Amino acid sequence: MALKLPFSRKKLALIMIVVLAVGFGAIKIFGPKTTPVQYQTQAAAKGTLVTSVSASGTITSGNMMNITTQATGVVSAVYVKNGDTVVQGQKIADINLDQTGQQKQTQAWASYLSAKNTLALAQANINSLQVTLFSTNQKFINDAVERNLTTDDPTYIQENAAWLQAEDNYNNQATVISQAQANLTSAWYSYQQTSPTVTAPISGVVSNLTLTPGVPILSPSSTTSSSQQQVGSIILPQGRTQASVNIAEIDAPKVAPGQKVTMTLDAFPNQTFTGKILLIDTNGIVSSGVTTYPATILFDTNVDHVYPNMAVTAQIITSVKDNVILVPTTAIQTSGGQSTVRILKNGHLTTVPVQIGGSNDTDTEITSGVSVGDEVVTSSVSSTTTSGSNSSSPFSPFGGNRGFGGGGGAVVRFRTGG
Repeated sequence: MALKLPFSRKKLALIMIVVLAVGFGAIKIFGPKTTPVQYQTQAAAKGTLVTSVSASGTITSGNMMNITTQATGVVSAVYVKNGDTVVQGQKIADINLDQTGQQKQTQAWASYLSAKNTLALAQANINSLQVTLFSTNQKFINDAVERNLTTDDPTYIQENAAWLQAEDNYNNQATVISQAQANLTSAWYSYQQTSPTVTAPISGVVSNLTLTPGVPILSPSSTTSSSQQQVGSIILPQGRTQASVNIAEIDAPKVAPGQKVTMTLDAFPNQTFTGKILLIDTNGIVSSGVTTYPATILFDTNVDHVYPNMAVTAQIITSVKDNVILVPTTAIQTSGGQSTVRILKNGHLTTVPVQIGGSNDTDTEITSGVSVGDEVVTSSVSSTTTSGSNSSSPFSPFGGNRGFGGGGGAVVRFRTGG
């Protein structure tokens, strides 16, 4: 006896079609849907583009200068007090030198005399070299004319070489003299530092004076790198503070004397200072394989309580361009050496090639490709959402909801798909 099925094959097929249709309908209604792409835009506008480079360093000279001495002994007399105004070279105090102090002074005087003799010898040598330079030059010129020498003549070549060598010797000796003069100045300064008389290094107001009659001044400890001892300071009423910062190799060609600078100091976290580049050392300094170029910054105004070696962070303004078209730097896309931006106009998105000029962290100059007022795309977001809460696809093995949380801010919605 044959088993009778409750449904015929045709009815069973019809039921399956209905179930599938219901399932696809549920996916269409309850399943994830593509929401419009959201574009964040900003209008291109004319403005001023300021570009700068960052550098850090320290204060090299504040608004005061130290009073120092290398003399040792006992203070015999003090002629000024804190708050007194003094002029450069004015006597501050006298010291009765001890044996160590006398020895230092004798050695300093000997070094000074040696430096003086070296300079005199260098000056005498340059006179002799000048005579040789003149005679070789005249011999070369006279022989070349009288004997009608050509440039490939051995005599011409020899006498020309002799003249050039004499010129090099003379120029080199001029450098030797400059060095000898610097050594003599340094030797004289060292001798003055060992003098039993302490004088003001510059004009200003006496501050932090530690000298008192009868107080001994001893040699610094062996751990001290300098033999100088600070015994007071001179405040400079019109002093101009300077700082030295290290410029990265990639930024050094952009920095030049006269450029404006803004600065912050760790000691004054709530203040911003201004100044200008005084000079940049183009010889550079190499440390651990990294080359930097020291630049000196002169503060625009005198700043109280700024002392040497305080930390400085500087922003050096390298370029200021007025009345240029600017767009956010985030709007620029670069591929294969070609820069582009996306422009949204009347609901249509287009990508256009652009030529860019300068830029900083926030803005980029556009020299061609974008007009004032063009809405350029700075960012975009695309996501999927479900059509309602507490619903799930009957065919989803996970069930539940899937949603997208939108962010704040003005956006332009633009549908890119069906």
